[in-house]
Amino acid sequence: MSGGALMAAEIAEQPAVLGRLIDARAELLAEVRAILPPAPIRVVIVARGSSDHAAVYGRYLLEYAARTPVALAAPSLHTRYGVDTDYSGYVAIAVSQSGRTPEIVSVLEQMRASGATTIAVTNELDSPLARAAGLALALQAGDERSIPATKTFTAQLAIFALLAEAIGPVPWRPTSWQRVVAAVEAVIGDVNPATQVAAEIADAHGLIAVLDTELPLLAFSAAGSTAGDVDALSRQVRRHGGRVFSIADTADADLALPAAVPEALAAIPAAVRAQQLALALASYRGLDADAPTGLSKVTATV
Repeated sequence: MSGGALMAAEIAEQPAVLGRLIDARAELLAEVRAILPPAPIRVVIVARGSSDHAAVYGRYLLEYAARTPVALAAPSLHTRYGVDTDYSGYVAIAVSQSGRTPEIVSVLEQMRASGATTIAVTNELDSPLARAAGLALALQAGDERSIPATKTFTAQLAIFALLAEAIGPVPWRPTSWQRVVAAVEAVIGDVNPATQVAAEIADAHGLIAVLDTELPLLAFSAAGSTAGDVDALSRQVRRHGGRVFSIADTADADLALPAAVPEALAAIPAAVRAQQLALALASYRGLDADAPTGLSKVTATV
């Protein structure tokens, strides 16, 4: 396979991957709750690359559930500056698809040695990161061969949501997970919006386009507290001549999402829409989405 075929195949696997995580939900919640320190729960997350983007999402959900501030770690303070931070009472969550990024492994080891309860989120349970953690949670995504993270990324989002459930109250019901899987299936079965938007923005370029009022903007939103803010920003950009394409759970969205998914979980089907768009855009530009120039599967930071 080449030319994005691997990425397309792995996008299509996401309902099954999410389904496996949901099937293991009760066991995962029990495992996490068994190791949590006494309340108040304090959480710090360490990640790089696409996993770091998942961590930003996770920070919101975990802080909602814990009702205490959640931090994103600064790994270089440990690896470059030798800072010895006291993590007593903290839950340290390290996220890495491969579990083999040296920096993430070494930082989690230091956090554990400094008193943290450690959890690894990884696709490889035989990886150094999994061995470094007190509890390793498997993404169960299977081998991901395309360079862009697709099924492992949405699996990370789902595990962060499940971690939030283990820690405290969340703004969705257990039955909402079936809606998430159904929404992802619906998005995967409807690729035309991504193809159409890719055709419209295929001529946009990097930094030069930033100086142009024709810079395309992707606006993500779901029914909830911030939908009005996103809509207001989109209107403002359009008034200044910008092109706005919406990924939203409304019928008039350029890249529509199924409705009825709780706002806090809507990021999962929205990420799949964005993956479709990235794949279609690469195709229009004649690029191989499976092997982007200059990127590798493992972020070899130290």
